[in-house]
Amino acid sequence: MKRLIFAGSLLLASGTVSLADGLFWVVGNRATGKCNIVTSNPVIAGDVWFGDGPYKSRADAKLARSTIRACPAVGPDDEKDEDGTN
Repeated sequence: MKRLIFAGSLLLASGTVSLADGLFWVVGNRATGKCNIVTSNPVIAGDVWFGDGPYKSRADAKLARSTIRACPAVGPDDEKDEDGTN
């Protein structure tokens, strides 16, 4: 019985970690004065003053960032830097 409980808890723990893959969060960064899109669940401390999400795609996170009042508007140059395109 103990083995069954241990196996079940191990399966549950590994399942929740895999669910976080491919998710996106919008975080406010005081140091830069910008809102960034990150792929890990943010810890709200220090320069990170808020986090919103998770979102299933980067496009959903970008849309959410555009509706958050605390986030400044993202210009075309910032958009290129974020996407990694030139």
